[in-house]
Amino acid sequence: MMHKKMSMKPAAAAAAGVCMLMAAPYAAAWEQEESAREEGDVASVVVTATRNAKAVDKIPGAVSVITQQELSTQYLIADDPSQALSTYVPGYAPSRQKMTSTGESLRGRQPLILFDGIPQSNPLRAGMREGYFADSAIIERIEVINGASAMQGMGATGGIINYITKTPRTPGTTYTVNTRFASQFESDSLDWKTGLTVSHKSEAFDMLAYAGVQRRGMGYDGNGRRLGIDNVQGDTLDSHGNDLFVKIGRSFGAQRLQLSVNRFDLSGDGDYRNAPGVVAEGVPTSSEPGTPIGMTPRNKVRSASIDYRHAELAGGQLTAQFFSHDFESLYGATNTSTFQDRAIAPVGTLYDQSQVVADKIGSRITWSRPDLFVQGLELTTGLDWLRDHTQQRLAGTNRVWVPELKFRSLAPFAQLEYEFGPVTLRGGVRHEDAKLEVDTYTTLAAYGGRVVQGGSAEFSKSVKNIGAVWRFAPQWSAFASSSEGFGLPDAGLVLRGVTLANQSVSSLISLQPIVTRNNEIGINWRGAGGQFGISRYDSRSKLGSVIRINSAGIGLVERVPTTVKGWEANAEWRPIKDLSVFGTWATTDGKTAAAQGAPMDIDLGARSQGPDKAVLGANWRVKPQAQLRLQATHLRDRDINIGRRVGTSNLEEHFKGYTLVDAAVTWDSRYGRFGLSVENLFDRQYVGYYSQSAAAVDAANTYAGRGRTFALSWTRGF
Repeated sequence: MMHKKMSMKPAAAAAAGVCMLMAAPYAAAWEQEESAREEGDVASVVVTATRNAKAVDKIPGAVSVITQQELSTQYLIADDPSQALSTYVPGYAPSRQKMTSTGESLRGRQPLILFDGIPQSNPLRAGMREGYFADSAIIERIEVINGASAMQGMGATGGIINYITKTPRTPGTTYTVNTRFASQFESDSLDWKTGLTVSHKSEAFDMLAYAGVQRRGMGYDGNGRRLGIDNVQGDTLDSHGNDLFVKIGRSFGAQRLQLSVNRFDLSGDGDYRNAPGVVAEGVPTSSEPGTPIGMTPRNKVRSASIDYRHAELAGGQLTAQFFSHDFESLYGATNTSTFQDRAIAPVGTLYDQSQVVADKIGSRITWSRPDLFVQGLELTTGLDWLRDHTQQRLAGTNRVWVPELKFRSLAPFAQLEYEFGPVTLRGGVRHEDAKLEVDTYTTLAAYGGRVVQGGSAEFSKSVKNIGAVWRFAPQWSAFASSSEGFGLPDAGLVLRGVTLANQSVSSLISLQPIVTRNNEIGINWRGAGGQFGISRYDSRSKLGSVIRINSAGIGLVERVPTTVKGWEANAEWRPIKDLSVFGTWATTDGKTAAAQGAPMDIDLGARSQGPDKAVLGANWRVKPQAQLRLQATHLRDRDINIGRRVGTSNLEEHFKGYTLVDAAVTWDSRYGRFGLSVENLFDRQYVGYYSQSAAAVDAANTYAGRGRTFALSWTRGF
């Protein structure tokens, strides 16, 4: 716990109080979004991830909204959150198909993941397990703000991904049962999930409750070979999970109070072991029956929030959220050289397990006032507070790997928006006043057992944004924006790797914050027959953060400048009422330097950047009760940093692209809604992007992707 009193510079608070960022009336947008979708008015769809609920055609930036219908179809094909993002968000990297999300970046940088506004990301010690925190059955939509942003706080250098849960809409009480079965028709390949949702809405209160369980079997590649299981970083193969979620609220007049609680667990079963492939022969990693050493990898997530809204307070709307988030991820046992200690066991014989624990509590208070002084001028202002305690231990021997990182931030913000005719102007500032405290600790024996003196690092930084949208013709709009995001490098990775004597936390320059500026322009068309958008962005960090793997397999944080430039496009065309064709396209070019002051001539690798990507698909309503979906995803070849090394880190990467095709059909009957899907329709044999690029010479981590997989679902309400 943190006991020191928090403080904030009065001048900074005053300055922030008259500038900007963005606020959070989530519930106010629910009914607006539903009615807009029913009427087919895409331009009126409301986005809440900007913190102030806005129609998409009034936001100066590239925004993606994945609807409930799109999610239900994609989750029928593959119940994988990151695969849904990769399909619908142009700049999101390909899914690893694992519990770990290393390499799953957004526009070459890390996104901030939210769950109804509650931060799920752990930037202080990014264990890359934040992608699995809730059952997909409770998600109504996903909102993605592309590009650096500070509107939701620290960590959104690549953008914001906000998962919005379902909410009761039909008066009365309803019960919904959902089931899903997937298989490749091998004896150990069955996946199944079942859940029950209870929804209630009345004048007294509304409630949504969900309970679900899931069991996942093994998978097979296009050659019929069992997929490799990641016993260390974590895998969804051979695993089980469950989720309990409750959201209950009551409205009284212009006010609303809501409580939500989520309890999610995902754990391996421990029935299979990793079987290394043969790199020289191009044989990928596989699995074999057997019990791995130690406890199986797992995720344990507990989230809760109390939300309050007053729609008529001093001429504006007040929104307050108070939240807690407890996250625990356990990694599998390994005898890596990092864990060896002669005082405990002979070198090479000591197996241990990493465990990341992060506990957050915080609040977000926002007040928004339209038509301030003059018509069309809106002020949004508020205050965010966060306390994050994160540490990493070795569970087998109870050793400290990363000492407890005690972080707190206080951030006032303000935003001004002025709408006149077809033009919307928006600009503001958020002031981050943050402090990181670490007690004195000793590094592991592998790093020399160095005593690092405790200390603190304080950051006081104002991050700004400005933008404009011009609706220059019916159904057409153009935008230009410049926004900054604030984050920290992986502080845990920095502190655990200290090898020099006489170091102190407060003197480690590598703990300086990352400030990323994203400049972007774009044009959009939205009409009854579809929509189209294209944008160009330029994202820069003067003091960025790049993880490089040395010859010993240890990740080191390098503080060097980074630049990411790219184009993104998305489109949907509805030539007739019952047919829509959609697509996305993205090209990304990330650069960094070997050291500060060196030329920016090194390409960002697969840990940071995905390949160029294109998605093309179609939805056809065959009959009023039946819909067919067909989609194809193409990843382009990528060969970078030929012959380049920095220290002992080999930066050369090669990727042979591939195209995957999926199909799904859903139909409604008196017995409920049925769904049938085929993932990887043509049974393509391929090795995943990250495995080809970043782990090409690692026989135990070259993972093939899933071959042809069939899934059947059934949903019925009572």
